[in-house]
Amino acid sequence: MTKKLVVFCHQKTPRLRGRIQLSTDGFSAYPGAVEDAFGSEVDYGWLIKNFGSALERIEARYSPAPLKSMRGSKVIGDPDPRYISTSIIERQNLNIRMCLRRFTRLSNGFSKKLDNHKFALALYNMCYNFVKIHGTLRVPPTMEAGVSDHVWTYEEVVGLLG
Repeated sequence: MTKKLVVFCHQKTPRLRGRIQLSTDGFSAYPGAVEDAFGSEVDYGWLIKNFGSALERIEARYSPAPLKSMRGSKVIGDPDPRYISTSIIERQNLNIRMCLRRFTRLSNGFSKKLDNHKFALALYNMCYNFVKIHGTLRVPPTMEAGVSDHVWTYEEVVGLLG
C-alpha cells in the first residue's frame, strides 16, 4: 500500500456524505488504502480484468490486448454487483486524452513537465465542470449538483487567475 494512495483516500472521505459504493480495478494497493480511509463504512468492489497476450506485430503495437475475462467481486461491505465497474473513470480518462493532447504521448502537444500537466488538468476540470453544458444534464455538472447557480463563461474562469 503506497502512502500517497492512503493520503488520497483520506482526503476524499470528508467530502462525501453518507455511505458510498466504490469500484476500482484490481491494483493490489487499493483495498488496504480504502479500508484505512473508510473502515467498514463503504461498499467496495473491484473489477478484475484478464487480458490475452499483446500481439507482437508492428501494426498492433498501440492496440490494447484482447480482453479474455472480467470478474467483479466484493471487497468491503455489500456493493451492488450491477454497479461494480470502471467504465466511468475509463470514459473520463478517454475524455481527458481526447481533449488534452498533452497527455497523448505520440502527439505534438505532449508535455514532459509535470507542472504543465497539472495546470492543463486544472483548467480542463474547471471548464468541464463549470463552463461546458453537458448534453444529458443540459447544464454544467456544478449546476446540477447545486454548487453553482449559473453557467460560467471562460472570462470568469480566467478572472480567477488575477
